[in-house]
Amino acid sequence: MDSVIFHIDVNSAFLSWTSVDNLENKDGNGIDLRTIPAIIGGDKKNRHGIVLAKSEAAKAFGIHTGEPVVSALKKCPFLTMQAPNHSLYKEYSNKMMDLLHTYTPDIEQLSIDECFLDFTPISGLYESPIAAATLIKEDIKSRFHFTVNIGIAPNKLLAKMASDFKKPDRIHTLFFDEIPTKMWPLSVDDLYMVGHSSANRLKSFGIRTIGDLAHTDVEFLKREFKSHGIQMWEYANGIDHSIVDSAEHELKCVGNSVTLRKDAETEDEAKRVLLSLSETVSERLRKGGQIAQSVTVEIKYHDFSSFSHQMPFFTPTNTTNTIYETACLLFHELWNGKPIRLLGVRTGKLLPDDTPIQMSIFDFTGNAISGDDVSSTASNAAFSPASLAPLSGEAYTPEPVQNTRTGEERLRRLDAAVDSIRQKYGDDAIVRGSFLKDANEFKPKAKRKTNDSTEPE
Repeated sequence: MDSVIFHIDVNSAFLSWTSVDNLENKDGNGIDLRTIPAIIGGDKKNRHGIVLAKSEAAKAFGIHTGEPVVSALKKCPFLTMQAPNHSLYKEYSNKMMDLLHTYTPDIEQLSIDECFLDFTPISGLYESPIAAATLIKEDIKSRFHFTVNIGIAPNKLLAKMASDFKKPDRIHTLFFDEIPTKMWPLSVDDLYMVGHSSANRLKSFGIRTIGDLAHTDVEFLKREFKSHGIQMWEYANGIDHSIVDSAEHELKCVGNSVTLRKDAETEDEAKRVLLSLSETVSERLRKGGQIAQSVTVEIKYHDFSSFSHQMPFFTPTNTTNTIYETACLLFHELWNGKPIRLLGVRTGKLLPDDTPIQMSIFDFTGNAISGDDVSSTASNAAFSPASLAPLSGEAYTPEPVQNTRTGEERLRRLDAAVDSIRQKYGDDAIVRGSFLKDANEFKPKAKRKTNDSTEPE
């Protein structure tokens, strides 16, 4: 039989999962946010004021995902707001994926709340694709008490388009003979991989619907949009040759970013945030057994304009100091002096930490370094044993390092010692001296950003 692909998408995932937890957790407040005007969003006071998910009742007030919470509250002053809980979302996501894997191993997770399922190999086990999709949808609802939309189509593109039709708790098909009636009348904005900028340009050419795009000369689109023009034309005609890729992929990047509680206006303030982010990123690299070959710094200014800059390392690394020092260099080149709303540090081109590495001449030093003079060596990185303050009050004395070890190796040993202390006594057992004052302001709890995560900022 021809290929049949399902796209399974949780309806308003963050809000649904929060509601289920509210109702099932004895410590919860018992509120089903899905039944009232409600949103999942941040704390206005801490300026994380973006709508991450909304109920249908909130949508009726014109509230949309991605708008500031302040704006949403103006539209609906009695709006109920609950802060996001990403660990909870990961838990429910894992439960759903585990259940789906009992049906078939041919599943490709697209994000935390959606996936593709290749129905083709198991089609003989069910009366029809719709019967199987109904069974899966009801199984998820009865076990976990949240709903999904399922799109059924001959390829991934059309399956995803179908799942976006009327919501919630629906099954939709979009086979090739249904494209003219179900997909072509939609606005070009609704076509997968067509962003606002491309949609506006298409409309300026009189191309307003997906059908208009499908019947546009592909050579014209190629001249105006290059390769993206060809892709848009193919998608408008339902052409997609990609397969459901069920293989687990290694991380391609590890990073972290944070929206500041107040704008950073000086380089010193920004560097303290970069140090916190570098420490978190390097710790995650070490936990994942990875080293990075490059680092990127991202800045979002108070006017929401964003810029980023990337630089390779001399030698692949996962040490806090090296990541921090390079991030500072990038920041110095990138910053235009304006107030900073968000900072991010991202490492890329990852390798296993046991990969043989060609050493650089910059990694070697000729003199032995003792515990007394490490702080002067590392002072430019604002990281030294002297700046580490165990909350238990115990003194921390690093082991003397012999001259046969490289500078990178000394940093690895220092990071290993810090990781060991924190693993044994907790994350707050040892802190940097630069964070002892105003710790909550300059060492914020930043969100995790990796390639397998698509959490909104």
